[in-house]
Amino acid sequence: MSILPYDPDAFHDLTQELDAWRRVLDYRGPLPRAWCGRLRRDLEVEAVAASTRMEGVNVTVEEVRRILAGDRPPEVPDEDRELVEGYRDAMSFVLRRADDQAFSWDKGLVVGLHDRVLAGRHDLDAGRLRTDKPAFLINRSTGEQVFLPAPGEDVLALVEDACARMEKGHAHPAVAAAWIHVAIAAIHPFRDGNGRSARILASLAMYRGGFKRPEFTSLEEWWGRHIDDYYRLFDCLGAEFHRGTDVTAFISGAIQAQLHQVRVLDVTLRAQQQVWIAVEEAAEDVGLDRRLANALWDAFFGRDVTAGYYRSLADVSPATATNDLATAVSSSLLRAEGQRRGRRYLAGERLYSAVAQRLFILDIGTLETAREEIFAELTRRLTMSGKALGFPGRPWRDEN
Repeated sequence: MSILPYDPDAFHDLTQELDAWRRVLDYRGPLPRAWCGRLRRDLEVEAVAASTRMEGVNVTVEEVRRILAGDRPPEVPDEDRELVEGYRDAMSFVLRRADDQAFSWDKGLVVGLHDRVLAGRHDLDAGRLRTDKPAFLINRSTGEQVFLPAPGEDVLALVEDACARMEKGHAHPAVAAAWIHVAIAAIHPFRDGNGRSARILASLAMYRGGFKRPEFTSLEEWWGRHIDDYYRLFDCLGAEFHRGTDVTAFISGAIQAQLHQVRVLDVTLRAQQQVWIAVEEAAEDVGLDRRLANALWDAFFGRDVTAGYYRSLADVSPATATNDLATAVSSSLLRAEGQRRGRRYLAGERLYSAVAQRLFILDIGTLETAREEIFAELTRRLTMSGKALGFPGRPWRDEN
């Protein structure tokens, strides 16, 4: 009997729209290198924060941002910080493997990924299948058992079956991504970290299928903001694992989530790209190096910047970082608060007006409302330009 079957004809319209989105996004050409690097870093932070929080790791987006930049927020326990770093390392691991000509879906891939997800922690059985342990999925709110995964003695064979099914291939990368996601969740091959492993493997399937832009490979943040919808998709599995359970409903819901995410991110990221360019130009207008956009970008979004954090982003020496930030303060693009090692940098009184001027936005309000007003105007422009090009409502849908 095939493992976790589905109706292959149920997703045609959804995958067709996803393909149309890929063509549109690829047609826009490469992103500016500096922006591309910052975009991936920011989306990585959102994905890591969302996926780890979904599994009970109590960290905020800003704490994750600092951790991934090499900082050690004192308010985050070491074990939580290690799990954040582990998730990032697991994402990097699968992306390194994705383009390997010798790549294969096998047990070693799954186990190696899991070892990194749990930061190699022996106490959590990192990188070890639960071949001799039972598993129970409990509703954290009610304490009730909601799903009984496969028994431990079947786990090894089921993981190998799942990998063989992925090697055989699916009709579309989004189908493959959703299928491996639900398969790992249903088999539950590990004592802990199954959800995180399943979501990273889903991103890997999208990447290997040619959907390499971050709009398609960072779905964790979407799931994190729609957590109830996410868990409802698993209802199709029933009360306990059966290899013959039909998972069409999960795959359909997962692809719809991909489409929702790409529609939202399309406008958001295009607006953010314009802001990034404006921030770079605002720095140049007052004689600063474009690398200071790394600090100005975070300040624009109301985030604190420290010298150490900026140094990790711009890859400069401590002396250069200190000089850069001091110059930005003297130009009023940033303002400093605190003393010495506790000093942090925030948006200066000139930052928002300089960005707005570069974007030809004439009227902005106070420091507290300027960012929202800038993005509202950019979103309005981008939405109107999309409609002018014939992309109303659900854009870029094939008519053929």
